[in-house]
Amino acid sequence: MVVEFLTFSVPPESRDEWLRVEEHHWTRFLERQPGFVRKEVWCCLDDVHRVQAVIWWESMEAWKSIPQHELDEVARAMGPFERIASCTAFERVRITEHDRSD
Repeated sequence: MVVEFLTFSVPPESRDEWLRVEEHHWTRFLERQPGFVRKEVWCCLDDVHRVQAVIWWESMEAWKSIPQHELDEVARAMGPFERIASCTAFERVRITEHDRSD
């Protein structure tokens, strides 16, 4: 399992529209990719401009197998809502869950 963290700077006054456009283009595209597991989008409480996309992939190979020209097409489709993200990737080494069956 590999988790991709993308951090975007989005003005708060256009955040709702950006989220709508981003979901329409990026999320729908990612959902069709082999190895895609899930995606969450978080808005930072301490910085109203920061939006975090967290994307789970079955493997690094699945994530990196998407052709660059397809990524470029989705980026172009975002039009004025396209944002350059900083990217960090993590590989899961442990998972701990709380048993809530008590």
